[in-house]
Amino acid sequence: MPDRDASSLKLRRFYAELVAGHAGPDITAAFASVPREPFAGPGPWSIPGAQIGQSRHGGPRYVRTPDDDPAFLYQDVLIALDAERAIHIGQPSLHALCLGALAPRRGETVIQVGAGSGYYTALLAHLVGPEGRVHAFEIDPGLAAKATANLAPWPWVQVHARSGTAAGLPPADAIYVNAGAARPARAWLDALKPEGRLLFPLQAPDSRGGMLLVRRSGSAAAWPARFVSAATFITLQDMPEEETAALREAFVSGRPFAVRAIRFDRPVDARCWYDGGDWWLSTREP
Repeated sequence: MPDRDASSLKLRRFYAELVAGHAGPDITAAFASVPREPFAGPGPWSIPGAQIGQSRHGGPRYVRTPDDDPAFLYQDVLIALDAERAIHIGQPSLHALCLGALAPRRGETVIQVGAGSGYYTALLAHLVGPEGRVHAFEIDPGLAAKATANLAPWPWVQVHARSGTAAGLPPADAIYVNAGAARPARAWLDALKPEGRLLFPLQAPDSRGGMLLVRRSGSAAAWPARFVSAATFITLQDMPEEETAALREAFVSGRPFAVRAIRFDRPVDARCWYDGGDWWLSTREP
């Protein structure tokens, strides 16, 4: 209805300043332009309560909105897409911070891994514009189908209903991963163009980690890297399992924001923050 459309536009403008005003005018404009309603689905909606709150089953504690008023969507909250599996549209302020750090630009090619229903894919599409390209990977068939339908207004987006960690990804200026991984996938590193940026949640399963921003440089030994924010995401389904106790310990006892490089050479030195085997994070500039 026209009245509801006008109300949604007013809410989006306020919401964009609330969650993205710190991230720059391009990010704020993207949040103001893309409606959240199609990606959340019909209301009422389930919203996780306080982060420390859990249900008696051990999962997030959800609060159900009383109706389908879109005002409930335009707050700095997660929206449940599948409460049973704790799959959500992620927290807007975190994604605003991350998109500001990744800095997708007009005309660039971006890969997103873990598209969900496509809300942050649409923001990426807005940022790169029609002259750009977004490849969105979503391994869950149902979510991939929803994302394909939701993203029809952005024909420069292609949704791939498959893993986003397999070899053969298209060359990309930026890669944005929305599922936790205990290591950067080789496919992501290989897909980066020179000076390309990768942002992904480095974390052990069911643990708090951090959004690691990597920039591909001309060196084969080391690339610039830094943590943008603490973060906890649902874990990627298709990454091989590996020992992650040391990674958990690094986040608990280390200083992640001191990291300055991802290195691929050996041996590690005293500036090693975490050793991933064939890669390691260093507090020394590359």
